[in-house]
Amino acid sequence: MDRGKKKTHPVSQGTLRSLCILHTLVKILLIFFVPSMCSKFKSLYCHLQSKETHEYFKQGWVYIQPSLYYISSTRKTWQESREDCLQREADLAVINTKEEQDFTRQFHKLTWIGLYNNTVTGEWTWVDGTPLKKSYWGTGEPNKFEGKDEGCVEIRFFELENSWNDIPCIDRNFWICEKKYYI
Repeated sequence: MDRGKKKTHPVSQGTLRSLCILHTLVKILLIFFVPSMCSKFKSLYCHLQSKETHEYFKQGWVYIQPSLYYISSTRKTWQESREDCLQREADLAVINTKEEQDFTRQFHKLTWIGLYNNTVTGEWTWVDGTPLKKSYWGTGEPNKFEGKDEGCVEIRFFELENSWNDIPCIDRNFWICEKKYYI
């Protein structure tokens, strides 16, 4: 390679000019046409621009279809955690899929989920009233460790897919709220 010569970039000035024009056209479309299209079509872009959705994101909610999730930064009992979620017009997270299970494990915090031992039926039940069908119990769980009344469930074994642990509901943990929110 000759050190005295300048390197030339393979993009021509004509191509750059075309890209600038295209960029300007896209900006014009977004400013003038997308807002009017939002009233006709329920697109993801339109919904993400809504004031309500923007407020959720500002408050720390995370969207994973079809729900918004709020991860607490403080610790409370299971009941206090649930009350916090209900005040947010949500509830403790109900895990219906492997993707939701994987999501709950990523925070590496002891975290309440919306599963509890229903004292009326004696069965593990979700806060939405549905019975437990698919579980992710850690090895040996649930176990009522040392004879304790362990009626609530936390995410404990983060590195494992089967990360659930039953513990007393009066213990204090972080929590995850879930709010169904279709975009």
